[in-house]
Amino acid sequence: MNPHPNKAIENRFVLSMLLTFAILIAEVIGGYWTGSLALLSDAAHVFMDVFALGLSYLALRLSALPADDRHTYGYHRLEVIAALINGVTLGAIAIEIFSEAWHRWFNPQPVKSAEMLVIAVIGLVVNLVVAFVLGGHEHDHDHAGEDGAEAHEEAEDLNVRSAFLHVVGDAVSSVGVIVAAGVIWFTGWEWVDPLMSVFIGIIIVLSSWRVLKSSLHILIEGVPEHLSVEKIGASMAGVPGVLDVHDLHVWSICSGHVALSAHVITADQTIADSNGIMAELKARLRQFGIEHTTIQFECAACGQGISLCR
Repeated sequence: MNPHPNKAIENRFVLSMLLTFAILIAEVIGGYWTGSLALLSDAAHVFMDVFALGLSYLALRLSALPADDRHTYGYHRLEVIAALINGVTLGAIAIEIFSEAWHRWFNPQPVKSAEMLVIAVIGLVVNLVVAFVLGGHEHDHDHAGEDGAEAHEEAEDLNVRSAFLHVVGDAVSSVGVIVAAGVIWFTGWEWVDPLMSVFIGIIIVLSSWRVLKSSLHILIEGVPEHLSVEKIGASMAGVPGVLDVHDLHVWSICSGHVALSAHVITADQTIADSNGIMAELKARLRQFGIEHTTIQFECAACGQGISLCR
């Protein structure tokens, strides 16, 4: 996992965070000013975007830090821990939104719909600008032929794509607030405000669950969801000279960084003679996006793990 920092992508994240943070401040102030729970709920969703952008930026920065004697895998797991905290926090925010919406449903509060509409429109415009900024990352990759560069770019793509989807989700929430503001403005139906806040709260719960599920899956060292141990084992077993593969483990150190360990049985031969087998194994594993590998050659099964060639 060699560091390959990409300053262009980092700069896009910084700009996106600043713009999104500006939306957060505007919607928090505007929510209290207009009395709109829907606007405050959208502010909570924007907070999630700020956190997600910061998390993705942190992941890029941490991936550029070298490992040391105390942290042999580097500092990638901090990203996962931060994501776990984010998920729990969002769940708590959603519960508070539902509670306040329930209260306002039976006790409607006056809402300044015109001001609410203006703030929501500004939020939507800035969200679209942030989406455009994040969506332009494809041209910033360095296509040098270094080993590991392709996998690192894939990790960066995952981070950018995740942040992009967060921003798109918030844009949808902003559209919901705009609709609520318009309905209240023309009809005076103030119950639409808590109703829309519930809709946004549901979006936050779903996002929170995805964050919690993925972070917990990494922390318990589960197999990455897009990979299959059976397919990986079959690919490794198909390398000429490989007699068996067993004790195969695949896990994520963090999002975008996958590690693998396995025992491989070959014919009795010198280390030099097995170099070709090792090179082919690593080449096949790179096709799965796996760069960090620990492969133990054996001449007979050691008794650990399950054979994948039976």
